[in-house]
Amino acid sequence: MSDSEEPSETTEPDESKETGGARAQDLRDRFKQFAQPFVDSLDGKLRDQVDKRVDSRVDATLSARLAVIERAIADLDRSIKELQERPDS
Repeated sequence: MSDSEEPSETTEPDESKETGGARAQDLRDRFKQFAQPFVDSLDGKLRDQVDKRVDSRVDATLSARLAVIERAIADLDRSIKELQERPDS
């Protein structure tokens, strides 16, 4: 009898580990399925915020660089007008 009891005791923990592991995986899968819409929504909101911040930084950088170019064009325009107003020597 003791020989027959030992194998049943050793197989039971293995079976419980397998069912426990399967249950844990099932719970993980269900949690992922439940949480996925929230994760997607949060990901979309964060992406929008990042896009807005990047867009505003790009706009600020472009605006600063365009201002320098516009000043240079205005300086060139004034220089051309001055040269055109000079009498030819």
